[in-house]
Amino acid sequence: MLLDGSGTLSFDVLSWLADQGVALARIKSNGDVAIVASGAGYAGDRQKVEWQLAMRADMAKRLGFAADLIRRKIASSIATLEDHIPPSKLRDMAVAKAHAGIERLERETFADMNAIFAIEGECASAYFRSWQGLPVQWKGITRRPIPQDWHAYGLRSSLATGVKAENRNASHPVNAMLNYAYAVKLAKVQIEAIADGYDLTIGIMHNSKRGSHAWALDMIELERSAVDAKILQLVRDHTFAPADFILRKDGCCRLSPQLARVVASLFS
Repeated sequence: MLLDGSGTLSFDVLSWLADQGVALARIKSNGDVAIVASGAGYAGDRQKVEWQLAMRADMAKRLGFAADLIRRKIASSIATLEDHIPPSKLRDMAVAKAHAGIERLERETFADMNAIFAIEGECASAYFRSWQGLPVQWKGITRRPIPQDWHAYGLRSSLATGVKAENRNASHPVNAMLNYAYAVKLAKVQIEAIADGYDLTIGIMHNSKRGSHAWALDMIELERSAVDAKILQLVRDHTFAPADFILRKDGCCRLSPQLARVVASLFS
């Protein structure tokens, strides 16, 4: 896995990677996945790809798949809350909202995907709200001050995305680490999907389009809470320095190359 950086790779190197069966993934400095390539090349498993196409073509099956996927995602978030978030009223509310969401996803019949996403959104909002106030430890800030809101966790959305708050282009260090960690995990999910013979472009819950990795986006939903747990553990155990992050003029926060390697190593 290549973390940002610059340089070139020769055809001889690519041939050696293929001979060794080594997959290659490159993550850009902003946390986006630049490229993922299987060391052995891509050869889809016909039965798995046919299953993906059949699921994609049947809306009832798609909705059932999505409801189960989000139910499992929400269920895994409860363990992250209980293990890594200190007891509080907000945490209790998030756990209660998660249980209610699970019950609805098991019981209700959905007419469209938006109804499932609405339940997911409600649970996610309560989940990240319970993180508010988590302290971030710093050193060396007398000589190099940091923004006041970096001392504790605030919102999952970024303040650098204009009027409409979004999770991309993080403005807070914890969110920058989350975004980078999700990108690293997504690259690994893509490699595993290719190795298993799935077609990355055929999503069941996520819409498929040319050049997309919709299947990997489906599958990473089950990994997000585990990623969150590792970042929460890092935040609790680590004392950061201002040099660990790069604050751009537009307000976006990026990880230093050294910290990016630390975060990536959590998922090796």
